[in-house]
Amino acid sequence: MPSALSSFATRFLGVVALAAPLLAPQVLAAQASQSAPTVAVLYFTNSALVNHEQYAPLSKGIADMLVTQLAQNPGLRVVERDRLQSILEELDLHQSERVDDETAVRIGRVLGARHMLMGVFVIDPSQNMRMDIRAVNVETSQVEYVETVQGKSENVLGLIAELGRKVNGGLRLPAIPVSQERRQSDRQQTSAVAPADQYRAFYLVSKSIEEQDRRNFPGAIALLREALEVYPEFERAKVRLAMLERGASD
Repeated sequence: MPSALSSFATRFLGVVALAAPLLAPQVLAAQASQSAPTVAVLYFTNSALVNHEQYAPLSKGIADMLVTQLAQNPGLRVVERDRLQSILEELDLHQSERVDDETAVRIGRVLGARHMLMGVFVIDPSQNMRMDIRAVNVETSQVEYVETVQGKSENVLGLIAELGRKVNGGLRLPAIPVSQERRQSDRQQTSAVAPADQYRAFYLVSKSIEEQDRRNFPGAIALLREALEVYPEFERAKVRLAMLERGASD
């Protein structure tokens, strides 16, 4: 019997030794994912100087696009917008237009985030747009970084992309792979869709997010389809539409 056990143990250790090189990359990848900094993006505060109610949907739309921009970085873990929305609803904060730093830290701890990004956008009567953002360190409760981008409101997608790059560098987060950044930039620059129509499509996606949060899924889907009629190359609209249509068919 001892010899049989010894033989089994020898074979078992041999199998482990053979499997170790195959498992090692997966283990290392899992460890890297767990140690990666986690970022959450709160909805932007609407401080438009004109047509305040009209621009309200952009609060969620800008945050959603910034999450998408940061999520291109494989060295980060980015909290999904839907998860943030669930937490805001649980804390009865989903109707709040502004969240203070103390509350942001509390939300960040619930989400397991290291950095909470809080932003505000301003649009003036000449359609100039400015986005201000600050990052709060959840561990220390200190504001660790502030940033601003500005330009014409119709170039909102370009402004969000610029903001994402600046935040990524300012927080000294792992660099976004150049190939991914270039692909997104090239798609926007080579698009035959005019900036005004790109803005229109983004606005429709923003309104779709609001309808989704109201559980009006048919309305959200209709808005996304309309956005893609205006800007057929809008990747975020495609992704959100596929997600909602898949949910509607389940």
